[in-house]
Amino acid sequence: MAGHDISWLSAAETAVAIKTKQVSPVEVVHAYLERIKRFDGLLHAYITVMREEALAAARQAEQTVLRGGDLGPLFGVPVAVKDQFWTRGILTTNGSRAYRDFVPDADATVITRLQQAGTILLGKLNLSELAMGGTQEPPWGIPRNPWDLERTPGESSSGSGVALAAHLCAASVGEDTGGSGRGPASYCSAVGLRPTFTRVSRYGMTPMCWYLDTAAPMTKTVQDCALILGAIAGYDPRDPFTSRRPVPDYTACFGRGLRGIRIGLIRELDEDAGMHPEVKQAIHNAVEVLRQQGAEVREVSIPLVALAGAIFVGVADTEGAGARDDILQTRAAELDRASRTRLQAAALVPAKVYNRALKARVLLRQQFLEALRQVDVLASATAPAPPPKHTALTAPFVDADDVRSRFFFRRAYTGCYALTALPAISIPCGFTADNLPIGLQLGAGPFAEDLLLGVAHAYEQATPWHTRRAPGIEG
Repeated sequence: MAGHDISWLSAAETAVAIKTKQVSPVEVVHAYLERIKRFDGLLHAYITVMREEALAAARQAEQTVLRGGDLGPLFGVPVAVKDQFWTRGILTTNGSRAYRDFVPDADATVITRLQQAGTILLGKLNLSELAMGGTQEPPWGIPRNPWDLERTPGESSSGSGVALAAHLCAASVGEDTGGSGRGPASYCSAVGLRPTFTRVSRYGMTPMCWYLDTAAPMTKTVQDCALILGAIAGYDPRDPFTSRRPVPDYTACFGRGLRGIRIGLIRELDEDAGMHPEVKQAIHNAVEVLRQQGAEVREVSIPLVALAGAIFVGVADTEGAGARDDILQTRAAELDRASRTRLQAAALVPAKVYNRALKARVLLRQQFLEALRQVDVLASATAPAPPPKHTALTAPFVDADDVRSRFFFRRAYTGCYALTALPAISIPCGFTADNLPIGLQLGAGPFAEDLLLGVAHAYEQATPWHTRRAPGIEG
């Protein structure tokens, strides 16, 4: 099997090819390392490439295959993780000069569980500084969207989106505080899942906002997403917030069909005047596909969702400033100017404003749970517009309306699930006339990831979007 053929495979397909000895783990790792060498100087997906460590792990995996060892559904699969997860003895930068010398002495639980599942770690992926978004001058280069190099791949799990779109890893784990996994998935035509809060351990994941952060499987296909979630989910005594619920087989709902499933299109997001017309049409087309497969589709109203972006910033930025207080006090000059300004401003937010944001969060969750008594799955766009150009993100704010539009507007779409602690997934659902990806977001009730993945898989199998490749990365 040629190297480029290997890299086009999904994680699940890669594991099968290894198990059936069509290809060896060493060949798979070499194929990805060659692609990284060829394309990443332009794309800036990686901060650290663990070439020697990955090859050593691949050689060990190859011996296991030859001995006829027990191989799981992710055995030998090369993965990469957002450089927010601790890796023992390996630089973990959090995308910031303030962490340029940070080498943890322990692995994050996510890393440990990926290794236990038999995956091979290729390296650490680029991200917005401190997982915040809005970085003006990323220390390890500006991540570029393979679908259009002039456009952003999304924030803050930028490198994860890029690496998947350019096939520089077979699967990834990003992180999602308010959309940091789902946004890049949408912009890069990948799959990105935010699990229920407490479903996955956060031990060894540098926090941005303690009560919103979660690890985010990011993959080429829905099946891969289910497998990655199954590998990393579950109780961890080192993170007492993790749920003790048993981890189900997240592929169990695949192939059951959608008859009887109730889909709710969120009215306030669907009728948003700022939504790009091609995005709106793609979402309506996607919902019609679900209807044709037997789902019942109706509109649902969640009145507070339009304010979710502002509520999110009120909670996340304020907590983020508290988490970075030591850096702000002693090493603020090491931060990107946008990060520094945002954190310093958040540190001045009055307690009464933060308190109101927390109250609004509770009301928003109540409205979501009420909607989920009427339907099983909620639907909307993941992002209201296609990926913008890099220059649009770094342009100075003009006035208060510009701040509201750019800072709060798009965050409502994904931030609402972070605030309500509910699971949500972004899957490819089309392209604009300019060949820019569009993402469909589906959400469900607490710990209903199996249902969510089942619906997402049914849609994926009925559509061609996940099979398209970004231009310029064919070789």
